[in-house]
Amino acid sequence: MDILLIGEFSRLHNSLKEGLEELGHRVVIVGFNDGFKDYPVDYPIVRKWNSAFLKKFKYAFHRLTGFNINSYFTYRQFKKNQRHFTGFDVVQLINENSFYCGYDYEKKILDFLFANNKRTFLLCCSTDYLTVKYEFEHPDKKSVVQPYLDGKVSDKAFANVLKFRKKEYKKLHDFIYRNIVGIIASDLDYHIPMQGDAKYLGMIPNPINIKKIEAVALPPLDKIVIFHGINNENYYKKGNDYFEKALAFVAKKYGDKVEIITTRSVPYQTYINSYNRAHIVLDMVYSFDQGFNALEAMAKGKVVFTGAEQEFEQFYDLTQLVAINAKPDTDYLITALSYLIEHPAEIAAIGARARQFVEREHNYLESAKKYLNTWNL
Repeated sequence: MDILLIGEFSRLHNSLKEGLEELGHRVVIVGFNDGFKDYPVDYPIVRKWNSAFLKKFKYAFHRLTGFNINSYFTYRQFKKNQRHFTGFDVVQLINENSFYCGYDYEKKILDFLFANNKRTFLLCCSTDYLTVKYEFEHPDKKSVVQPYLDGKVSDKAFANVLKFRKKEYKKLHDFIYRNIVGIIASDLDYHIPMQGDAKYLGMIPNPINIKKIEAVALPPLDKIVIFHGINNENYYKKGNDYFEKALAFVAKKYGDKVEIITTRSVPYQTYINSYNRAHIVLDMVYSFDQGFNALEAMAKGKVVFTGAEQEFEQFYDLTQLVAINAKPDTDYLITALSYLIEHPAEIAAIGARARQFVEREHNYLESAKKYLNTWNL
C-alpha cells in the first residue's frame, strides 16, 4: 500500500512509518517538525516569519485584517509540493487541525487530499473538537483542561485547546467528519471520549520501535537518580508544578541519596538520551494512559510517573505495576517517590515489567498490522 501520514508531534507517525515500511509498504510523512522537538518529516512545512518581531507583526495584522499569514504560508508550501501528495491508498490525519491553519486554508488543503487519494482516516491522539468537548463536560476527570479550569493556564497559553470550542473549528470538524472513513484513538485518554461515536473504529496502542530503544542497564541503586524533562510551553498542562514541589521536598529529605536531573525544552534526540542514567522518570499527571515520552522511557526499563489509572490496568488486564500512576497531588507524589527511594528493589522490578509491557502491547510491527487491518475494513 501507499500511505500518506499527515502531521507529527510525538514521533507516533515516525514509529508507525518504520513498522509499515518493514512490512513492505511505502510511507510518506508531511507536516511540521514540532518546533524544538525536531521530528523527522519527509516533506517539512516551515513556520515563516517566526522571529519575535515578525510574530508580533503577524498577530497584529491578523487582528486588524482577519488575514492569517501563517495559514497562507502553510498553504503555499503545501501547494508547491502537492503533486507528491496524490494517489495514496490511505491518508491519515494526525488530528483535526494537522496543518494549524484557519478554516479556509485548512479546508483548501483537505479538499485536495480528499479528492486526490482513496481513503482518509483521522487519528485521535491529541486535542480536537470531540475530546475537548468531552473534557470540558467532565471537569472531574484527569485531562489537560483541569489546570486551565484551576486558573493556572491563561487563555493565550491554552489557545491551541480553546480553539476547538470556536465555531470555525466545529465547522472544520463537521467537514472532516463527512469526508473520513473513520477515527482511530492512540490511547485511553482519547478512547474514552470517543465511546459511542458512529465513526469510531477503536483504539490502536501507540507504536514503539523497540529495536531502536534498548533497555538500559540500571545504574547502581545506592543513589536514586530522578529525571524531570520539562517542556516550558506545556509546564502546567503536564503538572510540572506538582513534580517540582515534590522534588524539592525529596531533595531536602534524602540529600545525597538522590540525584535530580532537569532539562527544559530540549530537542527529541537530546531528550531521549538525557535520562539514560535515571532510575525514575517524571512524565505527566493529567492522563489515564501513557503518551510517547512515557512509553519510550518505559521501554528503557525506567519507572515512569505518568497516567496509569484503573481504566488502564483493566484495559490491559494488569495485576502488577508497570508504571506509577501520577496525580495532581504533591503529597501523593512525595509518598510515591519516598517509597521507591526507600525500597530500591521495587525500582528494578517495576522497570523490568515496564519494558516487558511495551514489548507486549506497543510493538511497532504489531501496531502497524493493526492499522493495516483497520484501514482495510
